[in-house]
Amino acid sequence: MVMMGGGGGAFMGPTATQSSATAGLPFAGVPTEMQEGADKILVKEPEHAAPNIIFSPNSMKQQKYGLWLLIRPRWVAAFVGLFLLILETGTALLGPVLTQQGIDNGVIAKDKNFLNTVVYLFLAVIGLNILISFLRQRWNGRLGEDLLYDLRIKLFSHFQRLGIDWYTSEKSGVLLSRMTSDVEALTLLINEGFVNLVIQGVTVGVVTVILFIYSPSLALLLLGLVLPPLIVLTIWFRSVSQKGYAAVRDRIADLLADLSENLSGIRVISALNRRRRNNQAHQQITNNYLDANLFTARAGAIYGPATEAVGIASQAVVLLVGGWMVLDGELKIGELTAFVLFVTTFFAPIQQMVQLYNTYQQGQSALQKISSVLTTQPTVQQKVGATQMPPIEGRIAFEDVSFSYSSGNEVLKNVNLVIEPGETFALVGATGAGKSTVAKLITRFYDPSSGRVTIDGMDLQDLEIYSLRSQLGVVPQEPFLFHGTIKENIIFAAPHATDEEVTQAAAQVGLDKITEQLPAGLDTLIHERGVSLSAGERQLIALARAFITRPRVIVLDEATSSLDLKSESHIETGLDGLLEGRTAILIAHRLATAMKADRIAVIHEGHVVELGSHLQLIELDGRYADMYRTWSSHTGNDFDTAD
Repeated sequence: MVMMGGGGGAFMGPTATQSSATAGLPFAGVPTEMQEGADKILVKEPEHAAPNIIFSPNSMKQQKYGLWLLIRPRWVAAFVGLFLLILETGTALLGPVLTQQGIDNGVIAKDKNFLNTVVYLFLAVIGLNILISFLRQRWNGRLGEDLLYDLRIKLFSHFQRLGIDWYTSEKSGVLLSRMTSDVEALTLLINEGFVNLVIQGVTVGVVTVILFIYSPSLALLLLGLVLPPLIVLTIWFRSVSQKGYAAVRDRIADLLADLSENLSGIRVISALNRRRRNNQAHQQITNNYLDANLFTARAGAIYGPATEAVGIASQAVVLLVGGWMVLDGELKIGELTAFVLFVTTFFAPIQQMVQLYNTYQQGQSALQKISSVLTTQPTVQQKVGATQMPPIEGRIAFEDVSFSYSSGNEVLKNVNLVIEPGETFALVGATGAGKSTVAKLITRFYDPSSGRVTIDGMDLQDLEIYSLRSQLGVVPQEPFLFHGTIKENIIFAAPHATDEEVTQAAAQVGLDKITEQLPAGLDTLIHERGVSLSAGERQLIALARAFITRPRVIVLDEATSSLDLKSESHIETGLDGLLEGRTAILIAHRLATAMKADRIAVIHEGHVVELGSHLQLIELDGRYADMYRTWSSHTGNDFDTAD
């Protein structure tokens, strides 16, 4: 069996599950022993039509993303849901009115027929309320899920359009928290909190009107006792809880970020004996999350009992004053009963809103975090009316290009460079000299701070991003593989490729020599990040993935720097087929790779300081010659006989 790299990989020895476990990472697929059960579950899953999504690389233009922008596309459905809410609330409030009528005109008047009629009507109202409640929950439940579906798609799409620079400054765990915990908090707000908040708000409003109808003086007394302390308590609670729940969202993001980092780096953590120390650090982060939650819990513990005490005291005063009014003949006993029932109904929503306000604040804090992502503008944007790039020859030019990742720290400085069509062009230099930055500008992961980069005379910033990258191939130093089969990873950039094209791409880079010996061939399952593969195997798959798109320009960013000599020899063979007839830019860490290029540029402190073929640069006896002399001394080659 032909194997590459030092670890054997997924194609022999342990199973994929065992390989992932050995790597210290969670298993990304379905274990073999559970596959049959998983298939049975999938059969019962509902079918969904393919989403009709038109993806645009441009960002949204709104300044702030709020609940209204979330609801606006489905405002008609939201209006129907609100109407059902009002009907449900109205039928629920008929109970005390019917009770008052039954007492005053049935019991007190000793009219059994009227009393029976009221009871039958009461039962009918209960049935109607149950029916409307069922319809409302079905309707609003579906509406809430549709809104969250829209939000998840919008958020994921925005993740896709944001620039590479944004991802280098954000922790992956924090981004995960936006799609998980923050969306879940918003789910509670929309599906439960927002709906119930409307119900309770409508209830309080309607009950207040009814109280004034029954007894304006008692209603004024009640509001005078209740409103001042409630307003003061609510203003205080809003200020404290808003601060507290914002801290909760930040702390859960920190928690997920630390968890994600520890899971990804578990092998390094184990090798460097950092498990205990990292556990202590994670405990401190968890303590911070606990403190944030306790802060909000203490605020709720003060606000809830305080408002409840105000309500109980007010009910006692209303019962006392109302009783005096009944004794004086100013109020009927049935009206007082209905008034007291409505007072209970008045305070029950207030108590509910106290609890719902917690949900509201959590949802609002989560929405603010999500809004901060959705309103972030990508640094690399497609112009309105951008030109679709035609088939290219592959002439690349840097015209007085400067670039900095942060203000005042230029990585490239006034670079002028031309790479001819079909030329294999290598970039060499010390770490941090700017070699990889050149590659990122060619692929338009970044835009120059000044100057311009062109392909066949066309400024990259004038071209459609999709049409540009569809003619470029990129093989990074550490290729990323996704959970799936070898074939699925090869066709990642060309999903409509035929089996024949996949087989040809694998053969072109030498991957077929490995897959032919596998029982499942190209359908062999690999796992997330390719952890069960050797470095050489991952690189061959990446080369095949680049080849299948038939790019006119290919960029290899130190694609062999992490490989051993045997693996590198296999990769070099694959590269010969991949580079043939294409413009190739090699970011070379090893001079053995650079020597095969037609021309070599030496980058030093952001400038192109030397340019020429291998032999020309040796004769120049400058920086490249020094690098080659050092390399020769380590490899045992004779510098004087270099050719």
